[in-house]
Amino acid sequence: MLSPDRNGNGTQPEVVALQALAWIVSDEMRGERLLSLTGMDAGQLRARADDPAIWAAVLDFLAAHEPDLIACAESLGLPPEALIHAAREISQ
Repeated sequence: MLSPDRNGNGTQPEVVALQALAWIVSDEMRGERLLSLTGMDAGQLRARADDPAIWAAVLDFLAAHEPDLIACAESLGLPPEALIHAAREISQ
């Protein structure tokens, strides 16, 4: 179960982003696509996994491909809008 966000009405955006990242890299092809689009290698991604810019890139990656957005949200037990909301929160 995910933790409440700062407002108590959802989940922490950082947690959502990290769980989304874990979901992405659990599939080799999807993980390779993320690396290709971000220009990073796996080592760089691991080293920067605590960087809000990476969290935003992960959520933007999902938002850009609706089938992945929906599949990830379902896997996390969240509505797709929660991932979009998390991206907005992180980008502020």
